[in-house]
Amino acid sequence: MKLNPCALLAVLAIAAAGCKQKDKSSEVPARTVFFDKTGMDSTVKPGDNFFNYANGQWMKTVKIPGSENGWGSFYTLDDENAKHLHEILEDVSAKSNPVDSKEQKVGDLYKSGMDTATLDKLDYDPIKPMLAKISAVKDYKDLVALSADGFKNGGGFLFGLSVSPDDRKSSVNMAHFYQSGLGLPDRDYYFKTDSASKKIRDEYVKYMVKLFTLTGVDAATAAKKADGIMKLETAIAQSHLTQVELRDPVKNYNKFAVTDFEKQMPDVDIKDAFNRMGLKTDTILVGQPKYYAALDQLLKSTPIEVWKDKAAIDEIDGWAGSLSKRFRDAHFEFWNKTLAGEKEQKPRWKIMSQTVDGGLGELLGQLYVDKYFTADAKKRMQDLVNNLQAVYQDRIEKLDWMSPETKKKALEKLAAFTKKIGYPDKWKDYSDVHVAKDSFYKNQRDIAKHNYREMLAKVDKQVDRSEWGMTPPTVNAYYNPVFNEIVFPAGLMQYPFFDNSADDAINYGAIGMFIGHEMTHGFDDEGRQYDKDGNLKDWWTKDDADKFKKKAQVMIDQYNQYTILNGLHVNGQLTQGEDLADIGGLTIAYEAFKRTPQGKGDTKIDGMTPDQRFFMSFAQIWRVKNTDEMMRMRVTLDPHAPEMYRVNGPLSNMSAFYQAFGIKPGDKMYRDEKDRVKVW
Repeated sequence: MKLNPCALLAVLAIAAAGCKQKDKSSEVPARTVFFDKTGMDSTVKPGDNFFNYANGQWMKTVKIPGSENGWGSFYTLDDENAKHLHEILEDVSAKSNPVDSKEQKVGDLYKSGMDTATLDKLDYDPIKPMLAKISAVKDYKDLVALSADGFKNGGGFLFGLSVSPDDRKSSVNMAHFYQSGLGLPDRDYYFKTDSASKKIRDEYVKYMVKLFTLTGVDAATAAKKADGIMKLETAIAQSHLTQVELRDPVKNYNKFAVTDFEKQMPDVDIKDAFNRMGLKTDTILVGQPKYYAALDQLLKSTPIEVWKDKAAIDEIDGWAGSLSKRFRDAHFEFWNKTLAGEKEQKPRWKIMSQTVDGGLGELLGQLYVDKYFTADAKKRMQDLVNNLQAVYQDRIEKLDWMSPETKKKALEKLAAFTKKIGYPDKWKDYSDVHVAKDSFYKNQRDIAKHNYREMLAKVDKQVDRSEWGMTPPTVNAYYNPVFNEIVFPAGLMQYPFFDNSADDAINYGAIGMFIGHEMTHGFDDEGRQYDKDGNLKDWWTKDDADKFKKKAQVMIDQYNQYTILNGLHVNGQLTQGEDLADIGGLTIAYEAFKRTPQGKGDTKIDGMTPDQRFFMSFAQIWRVKNTDEMMRMRVTLDPHAPEMYRVNGPLSNMSAFYQAFGIKPGDKMYRDEKDRVKVW
């Protein structure tokens, strides 16, 4: 994945913990089987649908657990990691730890959330003070003031605010304002006319009615309130950019002097709002100015009672997970069941393991890597990254469509990549967070306050490029264009994505592809617009940029043809960055594999040649099945193509794959040489 503004070269000593990283490679039995033959479907021709050839039997028989919206490689590893975190949290929460130690903070946060009896007894008492403040609002000026005051208290609304590097001067952090104000996940949910979208809107209204009635509002009044909120959010949605439009970093870069931004919102006292927020700056970045212009108008034209109702529902929904079972159940019914297709709630221990990771991730992360991340795994990963970087350099040097001038800049950018593996070498400071084992809501609120203080302290200051945007146990990876870095958390570096005991075909087909994927993000439709220092700057000649766009359009057209769920089309414009990264990543990983002794040889393992084993490893890491509801949401929001096309799309453009499996004209995946995507 690509991380936009979001995130350190990991070392073998945990500096903050004051102890050495233990080598735990001997503690885990070596795996000897790395490929699931039983999951294949040999009745499918490799050239017709390689995803189903490699995974078809598994896809037919797998059952998605009721508490999940999908199952497969990412889910199973994430589930395994959740169990590891659970073991750590059960252990530390049962001990008497020194006050304010990392063990005490993560252990007591976990324990406070596991104490559902106290949550149920309190019901929604924790948010009553805020609901009373909302009720006391007299006009939209009061509303803006209340919203601004809320930021320091770990809340806030109306304004979308983050702090990250200035895209055109990446060494300095700036306050970024972005579009906000929607209850549903995206603007398109308010406007699509298909039956599934209409049902979601109806269920959203019912959900709001439910939340209001849980706080004592009668059903008729609750229905009226929900209807007013829905109309207001639909008006807000009209001001939002689409997911495709949000991919354009130039369009979403708008620098304003605060005095000029005040002119964009003449009816809002911006100076007072910023003072209340604690934001002291004279220049800001506004990603989507259209939203703020619309907000200025809607604050005046919409009855204040409707705005108050929206503020109340946002408060209730936002904190539902920290309230009683009545609220937690209602939240699950809409967000997890209706939108994602989950049938039952996750076990409380799993929810709390994720909550602690999300709230105190770099405290829990220290305990995680000390127990589960090996020095050998880190060393092997470093070697893989360096190998792929060398291959990428060679491929750029040999490109036949790029001029020497642009190549020089591309090579400089590639050489400047920061490579972060495992975990940070400098951990975040949570000394201002105080956790009590009997106050889950207060703990959550205190963490939110900490996050805001930490964020605000960065405004107009030098960027700390050692920061991470994911926690160590995360099963994912990312490229951050303003840091020009590729980042691989420890959580990803496990089977089925990586195994230190596996042969090169397995590791290069799996984690090698991930590495190449993240590197390619530096040169996809968005990443290519940032230079080696992470600045949004056009370093391409016009001719080279035109050639790139023409090549990318061939890929967009290809992916636009793909469908799911009886005719729902993949949006190739939305997925183009990830598709480019998939195609480029697999190509680079394959060439790097061919430089290994196994890649140069022809020894078969499990009846497969080295090349076949490489491609099969690649196909099986994308072995994922989602609920229909989740797939619909992904097609709207997710810049990644569905997994079948993350396999078949790149492979259909690779000549080496054709040779390995004898793909010929007439096979469904066959693409004529002139139609194959060839960028990196």
